[in-house]
This record gives sequence, structure tokens and C-alpha cells, in this order.
Amino acid sequence: MAAAAGAVPASKLQAFLNHPAGPKTVFFWAPMFKWPQANLGIPTPSTALTATGLIWVRYSFVIVPVNYSLASVNVFVAGTGIASLYRGWDWSRKSEAEKMEIRAKRQLEESKAAAEKALTPA
Repeated sequence: MAAAAGAVPASKLQAFLNHPAGPKTVFFWAPMFKWPQANLGIPTPSTALTATGLIWVRYSFVIVPVNYSLASVNVFVAGTGIASLYRGWDWSRKSEAEKMEIRAKRQLEESKAAAEKALTPA
């Protein structure tokens, strides 16, 4: 009975390892290496992030086997690019006075945080 219970996880592991989109294929590893790009917004042009994310989302549903992992990471890559493009557009439409006000507030907040950190005993 113990041998039968031990065989089940091994067969699931074998099924996972030998799956058409398993770790022995590029379909598994491509999304794994792309997650940092999605989460950190690695300094690449925002339009490139958006375009590659959208293109690869589409591609991941066209290939056989369908790769949901690749689709999910590319949704986040595209979202990162879209968010970055929006932030750039939003900043560019602000007047110089608004930009100066935002910069002054940010500097004040940074100064307060530095002062609190300096006064806080370690």
C-alpha cells in the first residue's frame, strides 16, 4: 500500500516533467525569465514592453500546446508598459508650475523621511 502511494507523486512529477509545456521546453522557461521584466519594469522602452507583451499574449494562444503561463506573464508585461506610458503622458501634459509643485512636495517628503531616520535610534 505504501508503494502505491509513493507511485502517485512520481507519476505526477513525470507527467509534469514530460508535459509539452513542461520544464524541458522553452514554453516553460521563457515566462520564468520574463517575470522580473514584468514585475520590476526593467529599464526598457515602454512602447517595447507594451508591444512585446501584447504580441506574445496573442502568440501564446496560437501555439500548440497553448501556453497559459506565457500568456499570464505577458499580460503583466503589457500592463507594465501601458502603466509606464500613461505615467509619461500624464507628466508631459502637466504645466511647469504643477511639475515644480510636485517636485517641491517630493523633496519635502524626502527631507522629512531623512530627518526622521536620522533621529530614530538604531
